[in-house]
Amino acid sequence: MNVRRHKSLHSVELDVSRLTGRGHLDQALRLIHDFVERIITEPLCTSQVFGSKTLDDLCQHIGKASLAEIIRENEDVSQEQQDQSGFVYIVTKLQKSGGHTRVIEDFIRAQPDGQHIILSTELAGRSDSDYLAKYTNIVFEQAPKANYQQRLTWLQKRLLNIHPKKVYLFNHHQDSVAIAAIQPEMKLDASFYHHGDHHLCLGVYLSHLEHIDFHPMGYHHCRDVLGIDNTYIPLTVEDKGERHADLPFCHDGVLTTCTAARSNKIEIPYFISYLDIVPKLLKATGGRHIHIGRLSPWALFKIRRGLKRYGIQPGRFIYTPWVPSIWKALYDYRVDLYVASFPYGGGLTLIEAMGAGIPVALHRHIFSRVLSGIELAYSEAFSWRFPDELLNYCASVTSTDLEKESRLGRMHYEEFHSGKNLQGILNGVVHSRPKPNDLSDTFSVESDEWALWMERQLNIRRLFSRTVYRAFRRFRSWW
Repeated sequence: MNVRRHKSLHSVELDVSRLTGRGHLDQALRLIHDFVERIITEPLCTSQVFGSKTLDDLCQHIGKASLAEIIRENEDVSQEQQDQSGFVYIVTKLQKSGGHTRVIEDFIRAQPDGQHIILSTELAGRSDSDYLAKYTNIVFEQAPKANYQQRLTWLQKRLLNIHPKKVYLFNHHQDSVAIAAIQPEMKLDASFYHHGDHHLCLGVYLSHLEHIDFHPMGYHHCRDVLGIDNTYIPLTVEDKGERHADLPFCHDGVLTTCTAARSNKIEIPYFISYLDIVPKLLKATGGRHIHIGRLSPWALFKIRRGLKRYGIQPGRFIYTPWVPSIWKALYDYRVDLYVASFPYGGGLTLIEAMGAGIPVALHRHIFSRVLSGIELAYSEAFSWRFPDELLNYCASVTSTDLEKESRLGRMHYEEFHSGKNLQGILNGVVHSRPKPNDLSDTFSVESDEWALWMERQLNIRRLFSRTVYRAFRRFRSWW
C-alpha cells in the first residue's frame, strides 16, 4: 500500500486498523514504517515532530495480535518464562559507525559479567555483524530475510524464549517491528533509549517502557513539552586518557581543526553548508582541517573545488572515512579545536573531544536546540550561528585560550560522561545519577532566517533531491 495516497495521519490510522483487523499484519507494519520513513526524509519536519502516540498505539495493537497468535500456536510458551538471564538489545541495524552501537558497547562494558544478546530486525539493511565479534559475552542474531510480520514473530518468540533480565530498545525511527514486539503481558523489564531524537521516532510514547533520554536538551523537551515521565542517563565514553603535556596547542604555529560526522549529519539542506565553510576555515587559520566520517563523492568534490578557489594546498584538508577511535585520532592528528558537525550535531564525538581535552566549537542551529547540542558541552564553550563568528574565533584564538578550555572540557567529561558513571547508574547506585544541566539561555530561534530557509525548500530541485534520497534509502534497506 502506497503511503503517498494517504492525505492525513487519520487515514493512515484507519487503514492500519482495518489491515490489523483482517489479519494483514505485514501490510499494517509496512504502512507505518513507510509513513515514518516519509516524514523523517522531509527536512521541514526535522526537529519539529518527535513522536506519535497514534502510531505507537497502532504498533502495539499489531504486536498484541501477533503475540496472541504465537501463544495460540505454542501453548507452552508461557512456561518458558521462568529463568530470567542476561540482557537483550533490540536494534534495527548494527553499524560500526553508528552512535547507538557505541552506546550499546558502553552498556555491555558497564555490565561485564552479564550475557548480552543483540536482536536485529534488519529493517534498515544489512548489519555489520562482525563488528562486535571481539566480545565473548555477546551474541548477535539477525531476523530472517522475510516480511515484516515474520520478523515480528521471530522477535517476539526470541524475547519469550530468552525472557531476559533487562531489554533495551535501540530502534531506528521507522522500525515498526521493534515497537510492536514488546507487549505489557510479557512482563519484561524494558527501556526505550531515545537516540532517534531529532526526528519523528516510533516508541517515544510507549508508557510500559522506561523512557531514557541521554542529553539535557532531550530530557527537558520530552519531560516539559511532550509530558513524558523520563529518565536521564548521560552519554558516556570510555576514558582513553588525558591529553599529555607533550602535546602543546598550535605546536606548529597554526590551528588544526577537526570535525567527525558522516554525510547524514552534514550533507543536509540548511542555510549554511559545511562544504562551503571548510575552505574558508582553512583560509582563515592557515592551518589544517581533519574530517573523519564518510562523505559522498559530490561533497568531497565541492570541498576540494573550494580549496582550489582559495588557493589552498590540498594536503591541508585531510579526509578519512573511518577511524577505530575518534579520541585517539584527535591526538594522532594533533587537533587543537573540535568543530562540531552542523546542521546536525553528534553527541558521542563531542564527548570524546571533551574527554580528550580538546576545546570545542558548537553551532547554534537556527531553530533547534536539540540539533545544537550546546547543553552537552561545558558552559564556557564557544558557540556560533553565522560563519563569520566561527572564522573570526578560529583566526584569533590563542594557545592559552585553548589550554584553559581543554581543562574545562575534561572536567565536564569526568563529571557527567565517564564510563564509571554509567556503571554506577546501571547498577542502581543512587549517587551516580547526575542531574541534567538546565537549559542554556545562549540559544534562541532565528525565526526570520528559518522562514527564508523553509521557503527555499519548496522548489523543484529540492523535491527531486528528496525523491532520489528516498529511493536510495529503499535500495539500501534491501541490500
